Order: sequence, then structure tokens, then C-alpha cells
Amino acid sequence: MRKGPSDLLGNSAWNAIAFVVAVLLNLAILPFVIFHLGLAAFGVAGLVTACVAPALMFSNALGLSTARELARRLAPSDRGEATRLFATALTLALVAGGSIALLLGVAGPPLAQLGFHLDGPAAADLHLAFALAGAGWLFQCLYAVFLTLFTARQDYRRIASISVTGIVVTAMSTLLLIPLAPRASTFLCCQALGFAANLLMAFVWSRRVIGEWIAPPALDRAALHALVRLGGWQLAAQSGALFAGQADRYLLGALLQPQFVGFYSVAQRLEEAVYIGVLKIGEILFPFFSALQKENDDRKVDLLLRSSWILNVLAASALGGLIPVAGALLYRWTGPEVATEAQLVLVVLSISGILGSSANVFAFYLLSQGQSRFNALISLLTGAFTLATSAVALPHFGWQAAGWSTCVGMMAQIVTTVFLLRRSFKRTGIGSRVLHFVLVPLGVGIAAALALRSQSAQAPFDLAPSWWYVILLYAGSAAVIFAATVAASQLGPYRVVCWRDLRTIVVRFLPFKAF
Repeated sequence: MRKGPSDLLGNSAWNAIAFVVAVLLNLAILPFVIFHLGLAAFGVAGLVTACVAPALMFSNALGLSTARELARRLAPSDRGEATRLFATALTLALVAGGSIALLLGVAGPPLAQLGFHLDGPAAADLHLAFALAGAGWLFQCLYAVFLTLFTARQDYRRIASISVTGIVVTAMSTLLLIPLAPRASTFLCCQALGFAANLLMAFVWSRRVIGEWIAPPALDRAALHALVRLGGWQLAAQSGALFAGQADRYLLGALLQPQFVGFYSVAQRLEEAVYIGVLKIGEILFPFFSALQKENDDRKVDLLLRSSWILNVLAASALGGLIPVAGALLYRWTGPEVATEAQLVLVVLSISGILGSSANVFAFYLLSQGQSRFNALISLLTGAFTLATSAVALPHFGWQAAGWSTCVGMMAQIVTTVFLLRRSFKRTGIGSRVLHFVLVPLGVGIAAALALRSQSAQAPFDLAPSWWYVILLYAGSAAVIFAATVAASQLGPYRVVCWRDLRTIVVRFLPFKAF
């Protein structure tokens, strides 16, 4: 019921391990998928995934609200209430989730065919593609409910094991099935099999490990009220995130051919892999904050800002490292055509990812405190600016303008986040702390990454850069950006705090103690 810094670092390590395995497998098989499917079919799969994405608003909101409520009821005396919460969440997942999956399978194909002007083999495969994508989402929705049992207890070792199992099933089925039936629906089927494996493993382990919280589907009015009170605002927040993340893909599908969606999907998948990796490391703060309801505001804001600095330095280093290596990485990974078309988009998306990291820790804090209306405000404003910019830029500047809209949306997110931080914590010096812990590492990281890219942008790619060149360039760039952000932290008034936290992390994970 009470976790210390060592527990948080250990949880982050488990999340990071699971993420690294998932990223390596996903990125390793993507060229195989593109080779067998072709960019057009891969683009169709991306459009179907984008059409299913609105359903994630429901499943994500349900999972987050259930995890928060369970994390507040860990004591043995609260077991009955926790059980009713789980049973109610499971009922919502089965009833509402089943209805959404059915709607996706029935209404999705004709709407996608109309909106994205699909015809020929792509249109013929849409019905099966949507059916499999909807089934996969339903598995994911039910899995999200069972996963809250482990999230509330901060059992990230088992969460990591479940996640790795699902991604391995997806990868193996992709390698086996895609060559037999190279269609978009086959790719979506492989993803659905991975979600099914996640659900099965979470169900089995939850019965063996946390059996006292397991209950059959039932509806409890008080539990439903608690879930809806938080989940309603979280649903609004998820809708803003949907617009911010999928606006370019929707408009590219409506205005251009599916292969351009394929180019964009490749760049976005690479950037998302790194961004989500950083997010996964910080994800453990949500149940941690939820369990700190009785702590005073000084401790909460101290932990919030220090955690923000650590994750922002990590985000600036990991995402910034993609900027100098964008062309070489895409060339080596997917070939010269994709590298030529998508490298600038990858650079822009990486910048937007760094900017978007400004709100991650604050979003976890707001959610844990039941203030999801502020998350909804941040998310909706971000989505509105992103969608409006995409609607103006893409018709005038073509598909390579995709990505700039996310930068505009993330700038709006930064302004909104800073405003809400100052409003939520009316303490002397909060402005200078936000500047030092949140804004400076992101700004320094972007500037350092662009400076490094200006030095490497003239590299000739006609000689096919080796993987060693790509890996060393990325690692070197990330290290330089990391050193620049840490050096910048030593110029401000909170340099002692930053250095102490960095030292704590190094001592926790490295075998020597002399640092």
C-alpha cells in the first residue's frame, strides 16, 4: 500500500523491459510486413486502425478509471467494494464493448469506402479487416479491465510478462500468416491474436494471484457512479488525444492515395515507439499518485515536478536522437523510397513528441486526483489545434505537411499545461520551477537535436548506411542531447535537486556506487 523511490524505479524498469522487447519485435517485422503487403495494403490497414481508434476512447477511459478506484481500495476492509467495482467494469466492457465492436464491423466498411475512396481489392478486404479489427479491440477492452487488478497493486513485473507474451504472439503469427495471405485483414488478424493472448494470460493470472477481487459481471449503482464520474471526463480527454493522433491519417486517407498513409504510418510508428516507451516508464506514477491521497500538497508538487524533469530529459534524449538519424534510419530500415518521402515527417513528429512530453506527468497526477476535467481540457484544445492546422495545411502543401499540425497542437498543450500548473499549485516560485523542470529540458533537447541534424543532414545515403552507423549515430546523438539537458539543469536554482535525483537513478541501476 506504500511504495518508495526504489519501488518506483523498479516498476519503471519492468515497464521499460517490456517496451524494449515490444519495440524490437515490432520494428523488426515491419519491413517484412511492408515487403509482403506493399505500401498500399499497409496504408489500408493503417486506415482501418485509425477508424477503430475512436473505440479506444471507451476502453482506455474504462481502464484508467477502474485502476484509480481500485488503487484507492487496497485495504482488506475495502475488498467488497473493490470486488463490486471490478464486476461493474467487466459488465461495461462486455455490454458496451460488445456493442461498439458490432458497430465497427457493420458500419465501418461502407463509411471507410466512402470517406477514403477505396475500391478494387482494398475495398473487397474491408469487411473482414473491420471484423478482425473490431474483435481485436474487444479483446483489448476486456484485457484492460483485468489489467487494472495488477496496475492498482503496482505489480509491473506481471504486467510486463503479459505484455511481452502478447507481442510475441503477434510477431510469430505475422511471420507465419502474412506470407500465406498478404492482405490488410491478415495483418489485423495477427494483432487481434496478440490481444487475445493478453486477455487469456491476464485472466488466468488474476484468478491465481488476486482471486479475492475477481467477480462475475454484475452492475452496482455506487460503483457505476464512481466509474462514470471519472471516466466521463477521461472519455473527453481521450477524444482530444484521438484528434491529435489521427487527424493527419484521416485527412491523408480522404485526400490522397493509401500509399501516402503508408509513408506517414511508417514515420509515425517509429516516433510513437520511442514516445510510448518514455510514457511507459512514467506510467507507474499514476497508481503511485492514486495511493497518495492523504499526502500534503508540498510533497505532491515536489514529486510531480521532479518526475517531470527526469522524464523530460529522457524524452528529449530518446526522441531527439531520432532527428539527426532520421534519413539513415529509414533508409536502412525500409529502403530508399520511404527514406526520401518520410524522413522530414519523422523529424517533425519527433519534435512534436518532445513538446508533447511536457504534459505527461501532470496528466497522470490530474487523473490520480480525480481532476480529469483538466485532462479533458488539455486534450481537447490540443486536438482542436491539430485538426484545424491539418485541415488548412494538407490541401495546400501536400502530404509532407503532415506532422506540422501536431507541433502546433503540442504548443497549445504546453501553454494550457503551464496555465493549469500555476492555477493548481498557488505557491511562491512555481513559475520558476515549471520553467526549470519542464520547459528548459525540452527546449534544450530540441535545439541540440536540430544542431546535430544540421551537421549530419548532408550524409550521402546512396551508399546504404550500415546498421552500425545508424545505431552509433543514434546513441551518440542521444548521449549529446542528454549531456546538454543535464548541463542546462545545473545552471538553474534547482541544480542540487536535479543532480541528486539523477545520482539516485544511476546508483539504483548501475553496479558501482562511486557516482
